[in-house]
Amino acid sequence: MRGVLRAFGRLVSGSSQGPAPSGPRRRRRRHPVVTRAQESGAVFVVLRRLRAPLITLILVFTVSVVGLSLVPGQDAEGQPARMSVFDAFYFMSYTATTIGFGELPNEFTYAQRMWVTGAIYLTVVGWAYAIGAVLTLLQDRAFRRALTTGHVTRKVRRLREPFLLMAGYGQTGEQLGEAFDALGRRFTVIDRDESRIDVLELNTSHADVPGLVGDARDLHALVVAGLDHPWCEGVVALTNDDQANLAVAISAALLRPELPVVARTTSAVVAERMRAFGTPTVINPFDRFGDRLRLALRAPASYQLTTWLESGPGAELPERRSAPAPGRWVVAGYGTFGRHFAADLRAEGLEVATIDPRAVEGEVDPTVVGDASDPAVLAESGLVGAVGFIAGTDDDITNMSLVAEARRVEPGVFVAARQNVPTSAPLFTALEVDALLVPTAVVASEAYAQLSTPLLWRFLRGLLERDDAWAARVTDRLLEQCGRHLDPLWKVRLDETEAPSLTGWLDEGRLCLGDLLRSPVDRDRRLAAVVLVLRQGEEHLLAPEDDVVLRPGDELLLAGRPAVRRALEATLLDDAVPDYLVNGRRVASGWLWRKLSGHVPSTSG
Repeated sequence: MRGVLRAFGRLVSGSSQGPAPSGPRRRRRRHPVVTRAQESGAVFVVLRRLRAPLITLILVFTVSVVGLSLVPGQDAEGQPARMSVFDAFYFMSYTATTIGFGELPNEFTYAQRMWVTGAIYLTVVGWAYAIGAVLTLLQDRAFRRALTTGHVTRKVRRLREPFLLMAGYGQTGEQLGEAFDALGRRFTVIDRDESRIDVLELNTSHADVPGLVGDARDLHALVVAGLDHPWCEGVVALTNDDQANLAVAISAALLRPELPVVARTTSAVVAERMRAFGTPTVINPFDRFGDRLRLALRAPASYQLTTWLESGPGAELPERRSAPAPGRWVVAGYGTFGRHFAADLRAEGLEVATIDPRAVEGEVDPTVVGDASDPAVLAESGLVGAVGFIAGTDDDITNMSLVAEARRVEPGVFVAARQNVPTSAPLFTALEVDALLVPTAVVASEAYAQLSTPLLWRFLRGLLERDDAWAARVTDRLLEQCGRHLDPLWKVRLDETEAPSLTGWLDEGRLCLGDLLRSPVDRDRRLAAVVLVLRQGEEHLLAPEDDVVLRPGDELLLAGRPAVRRALEATLLDDAVPDYLVNGRRVASGWLWRKLSGHVPSTSG
């Protein structure tokens, strides 16, 4: 699935939620979360840990200098003389630093030499104590944490472009980060596991990624990672701890209510708590997989189109499989995932039998208590004659063995399985299951679609509300224009910046979608592109027809090859092209030729 996300990262080379802001977004300031003392934490740790060694060195140096200036000496004629404080300070400076120039200003007496000898050993002891304290400080966890926090704080503060704050950098976060990096999008990371932050240093990212070792439930850590930064454009909570994700959602809702928040959870209770603080996008991978499988059961064409679009550019059209006939389903592994999935199947009016090592009270269908890998337990669950089997435990080896046993008992059964570890992907691919749940990939793709390609996310959400025949027609249209391998997707905004040649036509309401998709070279030939979404204000038109009238500010999500995109850009930028597309009239495109010919591009028919 990581390859899918990498391809997904190249999905929309120019798409985003909108143009980058021209400057930091101004907002009302609240009480500061990070104080000056917290920002200078490393300095305070150094002063606290090295206070005694520094005082010791200062005392040793002071005693040595003062004593050397008081010990009697003699000059070159043998007359009594004392060293000045400056000469004593100078001598002790190059002696204590092991440079050693010689005796100044006169040859020392035995009393002076004895004092210097004692001062040398005392200085060595002082330096040894100080160096040991410094080495201990370098190993001190609090100092290293304060040093790292200060470094990350400075890196985040210097960011001057939109970025996302990602809480949790496990399998899901790493896949999502690769996808955003492929798009050139910046992001910061916070994770309590130091080894995961170290992965950021090993990744070949296009830009430096600030990573902080910290608890996402700590508001100070969130602010250091950029929650309060004016260029932060979104927050993603991807940790394995539902309470930590809830804390991130609450903090973002209270401090930055204008930011979009995407949070992961497998608990319906936690999801409701998140929605109590604004309108975050809550992703439950078990619910999402259940929705997809239900879609595959009742609308195979819609499931085929959804899978194709989520696979990214270059993906081959998946096979449209026939849904299994209505009948009994067996769910092995009746934990959180099993309960979600069984509820989805029951919502479709299907009979469900469940297998779990422990008895579960209050269930609609009887649960077979026992080990699902035991053939006797499988037989008791009614697998013989069942139309579908779900291997949903939290262990990949167990799930693969359950799939093999289910196919042995009932060869024609529809098989779905749960993959928990990324390294198991080749094994599940070789097993050729009918439906595979990879929770990390589900969360990553949903979060990516929501934050980087909202128009595609709107299309996938709206697809669930359309009938199967409509999805089949859209698939046929993509096949006709793109072939069996999906072309890249890109977004176009019809405004003065991206489409200056269409301004007059859009204002007059004289330009239809079909005219825009004509070739600027030959208007009788249609560009090999498919419009998946047309956003007009708050309305989203899915796979609109050619007769839709375009308006100023409309946004389009299209699928097509780079050559098609360049041809459409010529239409959007050349003032002479729209007149040819609508009226079939060629006019001079250059300023000089317009002057010589007396033609001015028209904006009406």
